[in-house]
Amino acid sequence: MRDIMNMNVKKIAFGAAVVFFTNFAIAQTVQDGINSMDSDKFAQAKTNFTNMIASDPTAENYFYLGNTYLKQGEPDFAAATENFNKGLAADKKSYLNKIGLATVKLGKGDKSAIAEIQEIVSDSREKDAEVLFRAAEALTLFEKNNSPDLAIQFLNKAIERASRKEVPAYYYYTLGDAYRLKRMPGDAMTAYDKALPLAKNKASVYTRIGTLWMAAQQWQQAKTSIDKAIATDPTYAPAYKALAAYDIRYQQNAKATQDLINYTKYADEDPYTQLEISKLYFTNEDYVNSKQVLDKIFDKINDPIKFKLRAYQLYADGKYVEAKQNMDTFVSQAEKSRVQPADQGLQGLIAAGLAKTETDAAKKTALMTEAQQKVAIAKAAKDETMKWDLELVKIAGGGASQADIDAGPTNPVIEGLKQKIAANAQDTDSLFKLATAYQEVKNWNGAIQTWQKMNALLPDWAPGYYSLGYSYQQAGNNDAAKVAYEKFINTVKPADQEANKQTLAYSYFAVAYLSKDTDMAKAKDYVAKSLQLDPTYQDAIKLNEEINK
Repeated sequence: MRDIMNMNVKKIAFGAAVVFFTNFAIAQTVQDGINSMDSDKFAQAKTNFTNMIASDPTAENYFYLGNTYLKQGEPDFAAATENFNKGLAADKKSYLNKIGLATVKLGKGDKSAIAEIQEIVSDSREKDAEVLFRAAEALTLFEKNNSPDLAIQFLNKAIERASRKEVPAYYYYTLGDAYRLKRMPGDAMTAYDKALPLAKNKASVYTRIGTLWMAAQQWQQAKTSIDKAIATDPTYAPAYKALAAYDIRYQQNAKATQDLINYTKYADEDPYTQLEISKLYFTNEDYVNSKQVLDKIFDKINDPIKFKLRAYQLYADGKYVEAKQNMDTFVSQAEKSRVQPADQGLQGLIAAGLAKTETDAAKKTALMTEAQQKVAIAKAAKDETMKWDLELVKIAGGGASQADIDAGPTNPVIEGLKQKIAANAQDTDSLFKLATAYQEVKNWNGAIQTWQKMNALLPDWAPGYYSLGYSYQQAGNNDAAKVAYEKFINTVKPADQEANKQTLAYSYFAVAYLSKDTDMAKAKDYVAKSLQLDPTYQDAIKLNEEINK
């Protein structure tokens, strides 16, 4: 599932009855199809181009239909290839369809396609602005496989050629997308600003500007731009998708659900768009709606991506055996280039879940080793699909129900803080006070839940993980405590290590103590690190003597 904050803009970018049907087909244009794709109405775009082919089966019309399959939420490479080949059958010299086939190769991870696209453009003598544009678009379409420098070069030439008549707005906003890939937000914003006066639907450009601000973590500017998009065109579906990402960022789940309902209303029923909606519901932790949407389209989609999304849903429900079966199906059917670090991270989390109920000690150890190794792959790739360490903590810790928490000790301070947080779920000051208040009355289930919420809002604030570890330890859940203490150790910044010296020493000791019966090498390593930080720490001294006899 891809980073919602980037919003995948590249994918935004882009008888009498017989007489009636014929006139309808002729009336449709390439621009109609482009507008439909830009509005996330891919089924409508496919109908548009299919009708154009029925009326006029040119190479160009086959290209535009094939390109629709590449720009939908999840590319359908087989359908795209089929149409590009039909286009070449209609005109063996068609540069657009040659670019289309090279784009499929690039989407599958074959980066030799970049040179192939460059050669096709060279063969065209760079005379056709549309060939230049589509080559550039291909080079910006895929998050992992792209060439923004070459795309920018082609786009500038396309704009120069088109300027003799009229430059389409999407030439400029695709230029902005290319600059985003280069992490040059200033140049991207300039390109979007140039697109704005040219765009017939300015909501399209305002949405892109909003998601650019989101990528830069300038949240207020992002919200302002998205609001402008919706005010300009309340039916523009991608604006609600962007707004959902904004509300998910602030954990406004109810608002995000309404955004997704609006997105569903204004996009269309194309199965791949519905698949994207299911993913967004999952990101919003709305697993019921996510499953409902996926169930509705599961048999309409041949792409193995459906098994991956089902695996995520089953994992969220704690159904680790079924999640593994679906993930294994995805990996066995998908091309290797489509298996992302996040997928390996999910496999690691599933392994950790399976380890919980494994009774064979050797198998349990093997599963936990697999879990750590595969989650490490996702973390090394800086993947943010899930909060990997927190997920491991949750698996190890299980989770008390709200009824268990409410049945525990409380007082007026706790009840007052709960009301404040109910009114504002992002109130980290009140969350901190509530977690501390729960600890004071020894309501450890309440403390654990509250520290988890705190850590989700402030993932880089190390003390939250230490407090979570302490609460787990007091609740008797040593496996979860160990994971939380390690997360604290790994989150403390080098500049803050001196200030956190004592808590670091205790955390290293705690992990060593909790590991001594299952991982002696780790216990010895961690107790040594504890004593390096505090050579006078008596508990660590005793443990060190005990395990190094």
